[in-house]
Amino acid sequence: MRFPANRPLRLDSGAKIENLEIAYKTWGELNTDKSNAVLICHALTLDQYATGSNPVTGKAGWWSKAVGEGKPIDPARHFIICANVVGGCMGSTGPASLNPKTGKPYGLTFPVLTIGDMVRAQAMLLDGLGVETLFTVIGGSMGGMQVLQWAADYPERLFSAICVAATAKHSAQNIALHEVGRQAIMADPDWRGGAYADAGVRPEKGLAVARMGAHITYVSEDALQRKFGRGLKRDGLSWSFDADFQVESYLRHQGVSFVERFDANAYLYITRAMDYFDLPGKHGGKLAEAFTGARDVRFCVLSFTSDWLYPTRESREIVRALNAAGCRASFLEIVSDKGHDAFLLDEPEMHAALTGFLKATAKERGLK
Repeated sequence: MRFPANRPLRLDSGAKIENLEIAYKTWGELNTDKSNAVLICHALTLDQYATGSNPVTGKAGWWSKAVGEGKPIDPARHFIICANVVGGCMGSTGPASLNPKTGKPYGLTFPVLTIGDMVRAQAMLLDGLGVETLFTVIGGSMGGMQVLQWAADYPERLFSAICVAATAKHSAQNIALHEVGRQAIMADPDWRGGAYADAGVRPEKGLAVARMGAHITYVSEDALQRKFGRGLKRDGLSWSFDADFQVESYLRHQGVSFVERFDANAYLYITRAMDYFDLPGKHGGKLAEAFTGARDVRFCVLSFTSDWLYPTRESREIVRALNAAGCRASFLEIVSDKGHDAFLLDEPEMHAALTGFLKATAKERGLK
């Protein structure tokens, strides 16, 4: 489904997006007092297909392990909403969309975005759906950043918030990693200064390399060692630069499959939005100041022991800031050797934590 906004989306940069469209999916039904809405915020390369079947990839939704019948987020109890972020490439207005003024894809004429802009667009979507308040907003990684932005910008619209494997500001290391990926894309001759659609080409090689580099950050050393080790793809070495090792073949597959479903310019814009994310910086360097209006919101913060992309210490900083602001916050560090992507995988402890938190807050909310 697509939501056409009836007003421009004004951006933190001072620019605005006319004719905004937001692609979204819903599951379940909104109850009579509109108190059971759950907003799921997706991570960098994901989309609105959190559960069910993704029509583009033909695979199960990216959070099918946590969302669905009998799962922590259940359409039998919740009205679930998941929207493709503005700037994305799965139906929401982004750099691959047609500029109504030119009839051509925006490309690099699309304005630079922030996490705040993404959340502002989501708020417009909720207005259009008649959802004034959310039972909870939940997300992991970049989705967790959106959760924190919701708590800072719209605390009056939240009953609870769940932030998983995220951070309140992007570190120098993460900015550096993103820059390597962006440079890989822009170094591809087919990038054409961002106007590759006009030339009928795509910077597939550069985008694939960007994805390969990023994917390494999503897994842990232990997980890679356990799955691949130094295993060879075939008997013996090729004595060439072909993919001799299984891990090389795995990364190449990740790159090739990614370019089939993602737009290169969207990757540039979304990674830049993540790099610009600095919630304490917006509040005089004091993260607690961002949450002073959220004292009535119930928070749950989860991290994973092997996540080196957004390590536990960054989640603890969020919890300390919430406590300093007088907010109610629960925190759990989950033991896992799966790395950052653990939140997308079968992690019974995470699912149990989500179920427990949601049941407790539902009781406070008066939900069944």
